[in-house]
Amino acid sequence: MPTYPYTLVTGKLKSLLQKIRSSGIPPKLTAAHLKTLGFTSSNDAGMINVIKFIGLTDGSGIPTPLWSEYRGRDHRAVLGKAIRQGYADLFAIYPDANARSVADLTHVFSTSSTAGEVVVKQTVQTFKALVDEADFSGQSGSGDTATALTTGPLHAAPAAASPIAAHGSPSAKHPAVHIDIQIHISPESSAEQIDKMFESMAKHLYGANNPAG
Repeated sequence: MPTYPYTLVTGKLKSLLQKIRSSGIPPKLTAAHLKTLGFTSSNDAGMINVIKFIGLTDGSGIPTPLWSEYRGRDHRAVLGKAIRQGYADLFAIYPDANARSVADLTHVFSTSSTAGEVVVKQTVQTFKALVDEADFSGQSGSGDTATALTTGPLHAAPAAASPIAAHGSPSAKHPAVHIDIQIHISPESSAEQIDKMFESMAKHLYGANNPAG
């Protein structure tokens, strides 16, 4: 698992993110550039690693296309995407990591590193501060696939016996079966993906009883 970043000035992350959206794009995000934005404390430089971790800059601090994308109208959704990508291992454990409790996050961060209690606490607070500025709605949370399909459990429950079946009709040997199928489709799914999904369902659910298709 990665070494999760943290900053001692989590309360300033919101201000830095606002500055990223409102000020010009620098050639490189450095401590010197932070000072031009008003972040002059020696502890402020720790926010650079946080910005790198979520992919707004590359490893050397050069702004990525995601930085430019974050400056647009949908900045909260863009930040949500960036957080989900940067903390991919965390979201693999908890697909709803952005909504998880401090206790849950503390458990993951503490068991994935040798950091002490204080650092783990700051790591959790850093993640929470980022999440507060992001929007995760409309994201599938599936992690690896654009389409999340849930067809189970298939609830098979015999229907109430009809009057005929109750009096010993041969139909009593074949009770009615009611099946509920729940399908959750990500808004990001393409038309082709949706078509293939229903094609597969038709094959597996009806193919045995309708060989002719």
